Order: sequence, then structure tokens, then C-alpha cells
Amino acid sequence: MTRLKTRIVDLIEALGPLPVNEYMAMCLFDPADGYYTTREPFGAAGDFVTAPEISQMFGELVAVWLYQVWAAIGRPMPVTTAEIGPGRGTLMKDMLRTLSRLDPVLANGAAFAMIETSPRLTEIQKQTLGATPFAVRWHETIDTLPDQPLLIVGNELFDAVPVRQFVRAGTGWRERMVGLDDEDELRFFAGAGSIDSALLPLDAAEAPQGAIVEVAPARTALMAAIAGRIARNGGAGLFLDYGHLQPGVGDTLQALRRHDHEDVLANPGEADLTSHVDFAALAATVRAHGLDAHLSTQGNFLLGMGILERAGRLGADGDQAARDKITGDVERLAGPQAMGELFKVLAVLPRGVPIRPFATAD
Repeated sequence: MTRLKTRIVDLIEALGPLPVNEYMAMCLFDPADGYYTTREPFGAAGDFVTAPEISQMFGELVAVWLYQVWAAIGRPMPVTTAEIGPGRGTLMKDMLRTLSRLDPVLANGAAFAMIETSPRLTEIQKQTLGATPFAVRWHETIDTLPDQPLLIVGNELFDAVPVRQFVRAGTGWRERMVGLDDEDELRFFAGAGSIDSALLPLDAAEAPQGAIVEVAPARTALMAAIAGRIARNGGAGLFLDYGHLQPGVGDTLQALRRHDHEDVLANPGEADLTSHVDFAALAATVRAHGLDAHLSTQGNFLLGMGILERAGRLGADGDQAARDKITGDVERLAGPQAMGELFKVLAVLPRGVPIRPFATAD
């Protein structure tokens, strides 16, 4: 039994079952034993690989998109270019290199910010960016960013923000809880809490007994804070994650460890807990702040930004093995059987600003 699991069992024995979102928050962010506070989960030696770790092309194309936005909104200075949930810092490293080539004025004049809550990951990011000539500052939340236009990117950010789950029980929906069975093992139970039917997806009325829906107020709050700042100060945002474009019934909570799935309740603090992102809900929050929200698959976004052309240039001077690797990287990032369809993109823009590959508001 992990140290965190022992503490969770003790907590449940003392106070009763935990809602799924509280269990998820403890597993991921507990100051002493949480997943993101105790380990480096990224890369082949970790538990999963993110898009920036697959190929430099990902960060390069994201930087090109940000540069387009900056030019389209009038090249404001000063401006903050930020990444929220920056992982190992690889994406920001690739963006800084690309922006310095695209426009030294932007690269030298912007304030670069990393928004990170984990002290351990902050140190890893500082090592990754150690050689950069640009001044990068770290923040725990967006609240301490300068009050100026903001260009912000989040890759695989929202999937790790805890969700609440509700299970169909009788004629209503009851909150799904983590409790203890007769052997003091962690088990899921239907609790007493219910949910407002207005928050349910359209197909919930036809859902069978035991079906599960997910609601993510913490994700909505984070998106509202980001959108509010962009609406107030100007700027744009780009968020890439796995999820769905339309809400629906289903349990997407999962645990990832050593590049494989395992029981969500098996090893608290030692596995990454995530769930699919409801992009329609995030887009609705963005539009409520008077901004445009564009939705796409990651594959369509990267193809629209020119990943095939970039791959061709990268492979032009390489040998066959290098070209084969680049081809494989493109397939992983943009292919429909890989990340291209599973991962979605939300672009947040001022109303009426057309930016490739999003021509009009969706």
C-alpha cells in the first residue's frame, strides 16, 4: 500500500467517503505524496509521452500560431507569452527558439512566463531552459501575471484538473464517491449528493442504471479565469488536450503508469489520473466572456499549420533513418489513429479575428 493510500484510507475511516474530485486532487497534488509533486512523469522513462517530447515540430508550429495572433492583434508591446502546466519545459524551449527566428522584436521584448504549481517540475523546467538568453519567470497561478496582453498555451493541462462524477441511480443521479469495502479496500460507491439536471448532457435522460457523467467545475473556473484576463487585457490562448467536442455520458477517468493503464484506485500518488476534457463546455465559457472559441482536432490543426511542409524541410538534409523518424513523428502527432483525432484544440481569440487554420468562429 502506498503511503498516500494509507492516508486516504485513514481519512475515509475518520470522515467518510471522498468525492471523486477530492480523491483525484489528493492523488495528483498532495504536497507530500502527490503524483506531480513527487516525480517526473514525462518521457520514455516516465509514465507517458506528451506531444512536445515527440518532436520539435509541435512546439515550432504552436509558436508560429502565437506569432500570427500577435501580428493580427496589432503587435502589442509589452506582451506576456505564457505556458500553463509546462511539463519539463520542452514546449517553451522550442517556442522560444522559433519566436527568436520569426521576430527578434517579439522574442526580446515579450515577458515569458511559466505557470507551474509543482516545485519539483519547476526545477526541471529551469534546467531545460537554462541556456535560453530570454528572461523567463515562474508563477504559481495566472493571477500574478502582469496586467498586459497575454498569449497563453496549455498542452495536456485540463485533463489533470479534477472532475466530479455522478452515477445513475434510480430516477436520479448521485455523486460517485471513493469509500471502503468490508476489507478496507478502496471502492467506488454512489453517495447522497445529487446534480442539477440542467448540468447533464442531452443523452443523460436515456442513460441506463449505473451510467456515469462527468462535470468539471474546476476546469470551468480555470478557463473562466484565463478568458477573463484575455477579455480584459487582450491576447489569445491555445489549449490542446485529449477529450471530446460534444458532451456525453461515460466514465473517462483513468490511471496511467509506465505507459499502461491500471486501476484508478490501485496506487494513489504513483499513477497519473486524468479524464477526457469536455471542449464544448470550455468553449461555452470562453464565449460567455465575449471571445471567439474555435474547436478542431489536433490533426487538422497541425496539418493546417503546415506540419507536412515542416517535416519535409527537416528531412531534406537527413538520411533515410532520420526521414523515417520524422514521418513516424508526424503520424503520432497528427494521424487519425494516433493523437490526431483523440486530441482536440481550443483556440481563444478576440471576436472577429481570423487566424489560420481557423477562418471563422465555430
